[in-house]
Amino acid sequence: MGTAASSGFSTETLRRAIEGHTPATLLSLYADDAEIRVVDRNTQPSQPKVLHGRDEISGMLSDVYSRDIKAHKLEECVIQGDRAAFTESCEYSDGVRVFAESMISLRDGKITEQTMIQAWDE
Repeated sequence: MGTAASSGFSTETLRRAIEGHTPATLLSLYADDAEIRVVDRNTQPSQPKVLHGRDEISGMLSDVYSRDIKAHKLEECVIQGDRAAFTESCEYSDGVRVFAESMISLRDGKITEQTMIQAWDE
């Protein structure tokens, strides 16, 4: 675990945001001009899903947090300077699980870029 001391971004801040019950705390960690690239079974590396800005990111997070989810969990997090990597898991009430790994870039304690690779139970 680590802390980007000068930026205010920390493992515990990320944990509270991911494991919270609403998207608001997690959304607050993103810069206004942030970009997320998502790679998974449906949006493969050659054509990832790309979200630009907090409005699009908010839509995705609102969708995720509106689902019947039993638990979100931050598994691991490593922070070094203005970069961080983390893994998270999610379990839906019906038993379906999701696992995701992300690499992020930080600016002034806010996430500016994120690449997420996720896998779902099928």
